[in-house]
Amino acid sequence: MSDFPERVRALRKERRFTQNEMATVCGIQLRAYQSYEYRQSYPDVPGLLRLADFFDVSLDYLMGRSDVREVQKPSELSEKECKS
Repeated sequence: MSDFPERVRALRKERRFTQNEMATVCGIQLRAYQSYEYRQSYPDVPGLLRLADFFDVSLDYLMGRSDVREVQKPSELSEKECKS
């Protein structure tokens, strides 16, 4: 399974965005964005949410915890999943 730096790089390339364009999307400097892809740092929680929303993937997928890209809507979650 891929991890965050690999996922964010692959998703960026799928969209045919440059690192500079992604930095603009994220509202950060180019070097800060590059540090994500080069395993030097991670975005804060609002930054992770912004990336997941931009790429329309779940946070679990973005962070490498799941290979399921789709975001589950609250109505799709079972009661058991919501309590765990």
